[in-house]
Amino acid sequence: MEAKICGVRDSKTLNYIVNHKYPPKFIGFITNYKKSKRYVEYNDLKKLINVKKKGINFVSVLVDPDDHILEKIKNLNFDFYQLYDVAPEKVKLIKNKYNKKIISAITIENKPDVEKYKNFELFSDIILFDSKGYEKSLGFNHDLLNGIPRSITKMLAGNIQFDDRLDKYSKITDIIDISGSLETSGKKDILKINTFLKNINKIKNEN
Repeated sequence: MEAKICGVRDSKTLNYIVNHKYPPKFIGFITNYKKSKRYVEYNDLKKLINVKKKGINFVSVLVDPDDHILEKIKNLNFDFYQLYDVAPEKVKLIKNKYNKKIISAITIENKPDVEKYKNFELFSDIILFDSKGYEKSLGFNHDLLNGIPRSITKMLAGNIQFDDRLDKYSKITDIIDISGSLETSGKKDILKINTFLKNINKIKNEN
């Protein structure tokens, strides 16, 4: 199992994660969703991610991005675009035009929501199954993901806690994506990040 830490917005936290003994495979940055307290303004973002990534994938988290923001960020230090509220046809266009790997985010409330992954699987590198809450870290019934083919690279988000028994997710997902549960008083907490990354590493070693 791999890890994604999302909503990083300051260089101290980013430096800690990048240089951790057990770094995550992905770090996400909120690029255009201003409703989120984790949103990073373009000029700050440009400086923040201009670092050596040491093999970590940097992810631009985009909600219904327009052409303006896509053009603005096209030369930034991102490996993946994580796309919410983007129609399949537009996802395909973005992937081809900007030559980025794609995480297609599907927000889940019921089984028909889960089935929407089929519309995105051909041109998405990863399918993210998230709650309907966006920045609010709501949960959903993870049992709904049972039966999705193993050939789909799956990422799971939505009210997962940093100190959960993460091995319980190993049968339904390949990547755990968390953000809010790594925070204390609205800011990323290094102690919680450390616990989470060590827990993920433990699972990897057990497997």
